[in-house]
Amino acid sequence: MSQLTEQIELALREKSIPEKAAFFPKFFKAFPGGYGEGDLFLGVKVPDQRKIAKQFFKEISLKELSELVQNPYHEMRLTGLLALVYRYEKTKTEPGKKELVDFYLAHLDYVNNWDLVDTSCHHIFGAYYLKREKNLFYDLANSDQLWRQRVAMISSYHWIKRGDFKDALALAEQLKNHPHDLMHKAVGWMLREIGNQDFDVEMGFLKKHYQSLPRTALRYAIEKFPEELRQDFLKGRI
Repeated sequence: MSQLTEQIELALREKSIPEKAAFFPKFFKAFPGGYGEGDLFLGVKVPDQRKIAKQFFKEISLKELSELVQNPYHEMRLTGLLALVYRYEKTKTEPGKKELVDFYLAHLDYVNNWDLVDTSCHHIFGAYYLKREKNLFYDLANSDQLWRQRVAMISSYHWIKRGDFKDALALAEQLKNHPHDLMHKAVGWMLREIGNQDFDVEMGFLKKHYQSLPRTALRYAIEKFPEELRQDFLKGRI
């Protein structure tokens, strides 16, 4: 471990809260059989991780970022991913952005819980592939790995916010009947975000698919609907 990586770990440990360290393994399902099985936690709140990532992201090397992202402690990985996001957002050159995208792709095995996915993929993959072919995301969605499939769905958040719904809708249709509740939430969340941009587009998708949507996905998707319309969907009256 490099001197800078050790410095970041020390900064995180100084912000450790014992109660959080005890709570996080339950919250992130790190118990045997849980989706985060075996993960380790220091007990650091996300705002503190963001501050530390912002403090170090300009000077940290990709080798040191790799050390962070591969660390067994959850907060070390998240801090590394946050630093990667900040680095990507400040990088102006095409080769520089591509290098960071390739780094992220090479480290996807360590983006292995929902918060790690949600705080990084749409800022990096989503941003880079906004005007590019989206084949990568269908490949990820076709994998048998939950976190790669979630990366595929949540990356579309960047496109949705810019009024580009085509691939988000296609990925939602592909992943809507995934067996895991975390994917139901991801699909429903992205459908809701589409509705925030264009209500009619979300309604069109839901009218076609709502009866086959898992209940969790449907509830997420219609969360902000007027109550009468929400009940119509929940009770199958559409």
